[in-house]
Amino acid sequence: MRFAFLGPAGTYGEQATRQLAELEGVANPELVPQLGIRAVVQALAQGTCDAAVVPVENSVEGGVTACLDALWEHPDLSVARALVLPIRHALLGSGPITGVSEVLSHPQALAQCSQWLSEHLPQALQLPTSSTAEAARMVAGSRFRAAIASQQAGTEHGLLELAYPINDVAGNCTRFLLLRRGLRSSQGPMASLAFSLHSNQPGALLEALGCFAQRGLNMGRIESRPSKREMGEYIFFVDLE
Repeated sequence: MRFAFLGPAGTYGEQATRQLAELEGVANPELVPQLGIRAVVQALAQGTCDAAVVPVENSVEGGVTACLDALWEHPDLSVARALVLPIRHALLGSGPITGVSEVLSHPQALAQCSQWLSEHLPQALQLPTSSTAEAARMVAGSRFRAAIASQQAGTEHGLLELAYPINDVAGNCTRFLLLRRGLRSSQGPMASLAFSLHSNQPGALLEALGCFAQRGLNMGRIESRPSKREMGEYIFFVDLE
């Protein structure tokens, strides 16, 4: 069974994919790394992979907008399972921390370590990359660059562990979704869905959300994203339990 995930090797997405494959009872999963969350979702939608694993929400930085947008674009995909993965960032490099002038990582990881960076590397330039493991790959061999990534990524690319952990919040975690094509189940204690409103008028959103309360459903999370059709029109993502 082929699983698409945000690569390269050593990302938190790879860790989540291996754990989700085990929960699904897949003994020897084939992991297929992709460059970007949109590419992960497209690999499943186009049939080149059997499943996809994407990060949807972080406990510190909130929703992963690239994931939400990609999910809305592919209504034929559904959530088969979810996993909450603890996130423990390390500062990785090939030289001493005193020589670091650039720090590379995924934008979410940079944000999750912003306080630590301001205290320990206030002069360092922060550069965004497509993934934490890609940052680790890019800094290998450089004595003035460092990456924020997992310890596994450091091992993959032969990097030194300059500091660990560097999360601003000790309980940092990310929720990953296992996506499949066309499979929707009414089983389980939770459900995730997305909807838009036919018209932007007073009480329209309240009326829509009232349908959940009338059926005894608790709304654990709601998040909005621009529809990209016109100003003031939004897509709403909801978790129910």
